[in-house]
Amino acid sequence: MIKRKPLEIPPAAALRFLADMRAFHSIDNPIERDEIAARQLHALREHLPHDAKLRLSDVKELFERMRDLNEGQK
Repeated sequence: MIKRKPLEIPPAAALRFLADMRAFHSIDNPIERDEIAARQLHALREHLPHDAKLRLSDVKELFERMRDLNEGQK
């Protein structure tokens, strides 16, 4: 198994991610949700190694998995 160093995202990018995650969950329109996830897909790819694969569905799943964590902090 290949070990990778942990992903480090600058604090400003992490805050934008959280804001987009909250917006993603507050919108019912699937097209707008995809736009938000696509914006974060491009932002996250800037911090990944070139050989890493990240898809739109991965970002949407990440938003869903983090939803419970976000709700616990309100």
